[in-house]
Amino acid sequence: MTIIMNDSHLCSIAHLNAFLKVSKSIEFRGASQKEKYTWIEIILGRFRYFSLRKKDKTSVKSYLTRMTGYSDSQMTRLISKKKRVGKIVAYSNKRHHFPTRYTPHDIALLAETDLAHEQLSGYATKRILVREYEQFHHDQYEHLTHISVSHLYNLRGTRQYMSRTKYFTKTSPTQSAIGERRKPRPEGKPGFLRVDTVHQGDMGGEKGVYHINLVDEVLQWEVVGAVEGISEQFLSSLLEELLNQFPFCVKAFHSDNGSEYINHVVAKLLNTLLVKQTKSRARHCNDNALVESKNGAVVRKHMGYAHIPRKYATPINEFYQEHFNVYLNYHRPCGFATVLTDEKGKQKKVYQTYQTPYERLRALPEGEKHLRKGMTFEILDKIEHEQSDNECALLMQKAKHELFATFKK
Repeated sequence: MTIIMNDSHLCSIAHLNAFLKVSKSIEFRGASQKEKYTWIEIILGRFRYFSLRKKDKTSVKSYLTRMTGYSDSQMTRLISKKKRVGKIVAYSNKRHHFPTRYTPHDIALLAETDLAHEQLSGYATKRILVREYEQFHHDQYEHLTHISVSHLYNLRGTRQYMSRTKYFTKTSPTQSAIGERRKPRPEGKPGFLRVDTVHQGDMGGEKGVYHINLVDEVLQWEVVGAVEGISEQFLSSLLEELLNQFPFCVKAFHSDNGSEYINHVVAKLLNTLLVKQTKSRARHCNDNALVESKNGAVVRKHMGYAHIPRKYATPINEFYQEHFNVYLNYHRPCGFATVLTDEKGKQKKVYQTYQTPYERLRALPEGEKHLRKGMTFEILDKIEHEQSDNECALLMQKAKHELFATFKK
C-alpha cells in the first residue's frame, strides 16, 4: 500500500525541528529517483535554503535525508549540484557503444587456430586465417580475414580467448636428487659444517669476489675462502682446499639450495671425501642460521660491503689462509649457548661460556679421536702458542690493510 504524505504545512524551520523530533522512529522512502530529485528542489526553494544560516541549513538537510533515505554525503552532492547548475538532474546511463565486430564465435576460431599452431606471431596467424577462407573455402573465417594484426593481439587478451587457451598450474619446484633435505644432528661431535656464500657486490656490470664461509656447528670452527665466481669450475678446487684446512674429520656438509653447492661436481667431491651432503628444508629459515650470523659478524665486519673486483680473489684467499683463519680459530673467542629449562619446560639460551674454537675442541671428551689422520694436539698447540691473541690480531689487521691498499691501487 502506497501512502502519500502532504508536507505543505511545513513552512518554517521551527515546524521542521518539531517534525524531526517526533519522526525519529519513522522511515520514509520516495517512489523513484526522479520524484525524489523533484521534491528536494521544491523543499530547497520553499525554505530558501541558500540564504539560511548554518544552523537552519542543518535542519533542512536533516529533513531531506530523513525523507529520502539518502546519506549525508549524497545529499551534500545533490544540494551542491542545485547551487552550481540550478537543477538536480540524474545522469543518463545510456552511453554510446560501438557495435561488436568480432563475435565470441570469431574469438573461438582464433583460439582454436592458436592452439593448433602453438600461438604463432600475429602476422603468421593472420596469414593462416586468410588461407582458411580464401584457399580452403571455410566461410566461418570470413570476418577474421579483415582483422588487423594489432587487434588480433587485443582479442588474445579477452576473457573468452584466455578461458579457451590458458591453463594455469602451481609453480613446481625444481627437483634435485643431490643432497638430503634435513637438518644435521651432530650430537656434540665436530665435523658437521654449515656452508654459505657472501657476494662482494656489483659495480658497472662487473661481478665482485665471492667469499665461501664454512662453519662447524659444534665448535664454531670457521674457514673462509675467496673465489672469482660461484660456478662449478671455480668452486671444485677451492672447496677441497678449504675442507683440508679443518684439523678434524669432516662428516657432513650442509648448505642452502643454491646451485653453487647442489650440483654433481660438489657431490662427487664430497663422495670422494666420504662427506654426507644435506640441504636446508622448506619453510625452515633457521636451518642455516649459524653460518648466516657468521656472514655478518665475521666476513662483512672485516671485508665490508663495498665492491671488490673478482680479480683480487687470489690475494684475498691467501690472506684468509695465512692470517684470517688462524685468527678466527685460535685467538677469537665465540659465545657458546647454555640451554636453561624452567619449571614449565620453557627453554632459554644463555651465553655465559666464551671460548676460542680450538679451546672448545680441546675441551671435548676424547677430543683427539676426532682429529684427522696425522694431526695431533701438539701440532695445534704450537700454532696457538706461536702468537698471543693481540699479536695475532694486530698482524692480521696489518695484513688486511695492506690487502685493501692493493684494491685502491
